[in-house]
Amino acid sequence: MAGMNAEQQALMDTDPRWTARVNLYHAGGGGATGNDSLGCRPVPMRTIATDPRYIPRRTRVFIPETVGMRMADGSIHDGYWYASDTGGAIKGQKIDIFTGQGRGSMQPAMRFNQRRLTLVDAGRFDGCPPSWDAQPSQSTLMASAATSVGSQ
Repeated sequence: MAGMNAEQQALMDTDPRWTARVNLYHAGGGGATGNDSLGCRPVPMRTIATDPRYIPRRTRVFIPETVGMRMADGSIHDGYWYASDTGGAIKGQKIDIFTGQGRGSMQPAMRFNQRRLTLVDAGRFDGCPPSWDAQPSQSTLMASAATSVGSQ
């Protein structure tokens, strides 16, 4: 896929560690409220809830199918998600993706709902999942990818 940095491409080429059935969840209207199981505010399109016996909390997960997903604000998803939540109904090979505030926040990821996706272990993270504001801009990612390709 165009615009991926070297780390993303390496993860795409890795044998997947897990697969999981995906469910979407949102805040408001009977959806998620409050903090996740790490005590952090869930980050839309970053936070996932997992069974910690299957995917441990604080695992950074790369989901190749979500790379390039156009989000509501027009930005493009980089495929990275953060296992920082758990839930009583999440058992085994199942994850819940937090989409944001209200049912409309689910629209960009709706095609993934109730599907089995590929999950690659992309390491661990400390603290809370990063907000989108803390992520490099798409132009920075493209420049990084171009530099990586040019140096090989």
